[in-house]
Amino acid sequence: MKKTIIYLAALAAIAGCNKFLDLKPESSLSPEQYLTTEENVGAYATDLYNILPVHGETSWGIWTRDAATDNMAFSDPSDIFAPGYWKVGQTGGSWSFERIYRCNYFFDNVMENFEAGRITGSADVIRHYIGEVYFFRAWVYFEKLRALGDFPIVTKCLGDDLKELTEASVRRPRNEVARFILDDLDKAISYLKDVPPKGGTNRLSKDCARMLKSRVALYEGTWLKYFKGTAFVPGTDSWPGKETWPEFAWPLGSIDAEIDWLLGVCMTESKIIADKYALTENTGVFQASANADPNPYFDMFGAVDMSTYPEVLLWKQYSSSEGVVNSVVEFAAAANQGYGTTKSMVDAFVMADGTPIYAPGSGYPGDDDLLKVTQGRDSRAVLFIKKPGDLNLHSDGGPESFVTEPWPNIVNSTASMKYTTGYALRKGLNFDGKMADRNKSSVGCIIFRAAEAYLNYIEACYEKTGAIDGDADAYWKAIRTRAKAGDYTVSIAKTDMSKESKTDWGAWSGGALVDPTLFNIRRERRCELMAEGFRAADVRRWRAMDQMIDVPYHPLGVNLWGSLSINADFLAMNNNNLKENENVSPKSFSTYYAPYHILENNRVYDGYRWNMAHYLDPIAVQHFLITGGGKVDGSVLYQNPGWPTQAGQGAK
Repeated sequence: MKKTIIYLAALAAIAGCNKFLDLKPESSLSPEQYLTTEENVGAYATDLYNILPVHGETSWGIWTRDAATDNMAFSDPSDIFAPGYWKVGQTGGSWSFERIYRCNYFFDNVMENFEAGRITGSADVIRHYIGEVYFFRAWVYFEKLRALGDFPIVTKCLGDDLKELTEASVRRPRNEVARFILDDLDKAISYLKDVPPKGGTNRLSKDCARMLKSRVALYEGTWLKYFKGTAFVPGTDSWPGKETWPEFAWPLGSIDAEIDWLLGVCMTESKIIADKYALTENTGVFQASANADPNPYFDMFGAVDMSTYPEVLLWKQYSSSEGVVNSVVEFAAAANQGYGTTKSMVDAFVMADGTPIYAPGSGYPGDDDLLKVTQGRDSRAVLFIKKPGDLNLHSDGGPESFVTEPWPNIVNSTASMKYTTGYALRKGLNFDGKMADRNKSSVGCIIFRAAEAYLNYIEACYEKTGAIDGDADAYWKAIRTRAKAGDYTVSIAKTDMSKESKTDWGAWSGGALVDPTLFNIRRERRCELMAEGFRAADVRRWRAMDQMIDVPYHPLGVNLWGSLSINADFLAMNNNNLKENENVSPKSFSTYYAPYHILENNRVYDGYRWNMAHYLDPIAVQHFLITGGGKVDGSVLYQNPGWPTQAGQGAK
């Protein structure tokens, strides 16, 4: 690694930098030339915003974020559910340090000068930028924690000495990594301002760091709880880090104390956010025409300017005039770029009075009629699940968007236009047809919103205490009131776990069913955060896929072989060409469309299967060779549980 390269966004001015998050580095300057002024320190921090998730060139919309879970199914299934197909790489993978290096380079070249007063400009503003970089280092380390677990903790730039680099590559136990992340976030909180000096809610604030701290603590607390006693947590006999850390001990004396502490941290930080930010109003009604009353909750997700929604703590702004655009509206008004919403996701929404759809007397009309599938349901289902005949746009749209939602085309040969499950979402839709052309949308991208804090507190409270305290009760009622989904206690009382276990992964932890209260906490999180990128991390930290080791899981979509199969409009949309075992799944398998059970050569034709090793990524062979003097078995690294150290092989 060279210490002479610095990555900077090319900004004409830092002031009002609402458009900066997609800008590319253009210059390479030495710190003597650059990191000596408030403006330049701010520009460096600004460039790190590219680390955050955005609508991008290869990720057209928010729906892609729940792919490879029980929420969504893409036209091509993920290797993660086909044991043997996900293989150890020779190079690459999640084991990388470039983003960590960028943060450390900043600290190496800024902190001493700042403390000595050698950086010109406002000290308060410079402090804020330093807080941003602490936040970003925490963010990157959280990515590593989720992907790899144990990971080296590196806090400064290193030279090109192989011995020094090898020593620094030793993996630290995951609990130390988690504590390091939380410590960086504490520093971020201490440096960041309550309101950023420039950029408004396009820029980090103190509460954004609290929000991430809540997320990290909940993640690690529940991971340790559900993987306790396995090779996936430090201190066990099967932990692969045992030889590297033979004297490992929990800082608080036990793993249970660590879990309790982490959940407490989550509750503390979540409460600060939840008590400060109210939820955006929801009318409960989809705006069916330009003349109808708008729904602020629906509009929040597809707004061009999200700064008017106090619930949104941080968002990424797009600008057509600046050429920073996305295709969210195009695919929200069509087939979600081939990412289909599953029957499991649709079934998760309760009725408007809180009753699960299968409960006796629920009033659920069933899913035989696609037009009625959300009738009488939680308003989040009504708002965000598309139905044929709905008005997607209030003016003419682009060539690949539909002003009026059609009957789903499930046989389209173009993956991006195929309704992979028959269901599609409109979360993120903006009614302006001008945005529905390819790369013409300037819909913003939410990074943090306060509803997550409400949900984090509820879950951490129950996981820590086994009960719903007064704050958790108030937060849950607020979410349900906004969703117009009835009383959460009704949902708990009428939940049948034997039914939920068949479709919802959140019903499981470690191969065992959870209790109805915890399940409904997870259900609430699933419904509120649908398509916002949380599900994949959630089902991992809950250890919610063990059951698929022995029992395969088939993602399902619409009720195909009921009235839909004789619906003239639906058949016309599919060219009157439904052919069992050729382009649709056979009715003998299920009345519901099974997108992966059509051709036998599909690697998940017989359903999703799981391998415990898949809860973490493998480390590529290259990294063992570099740190082992050219020999894998001489490396200071150890592989993640269940993965071999030979390239091209799947997990054991």
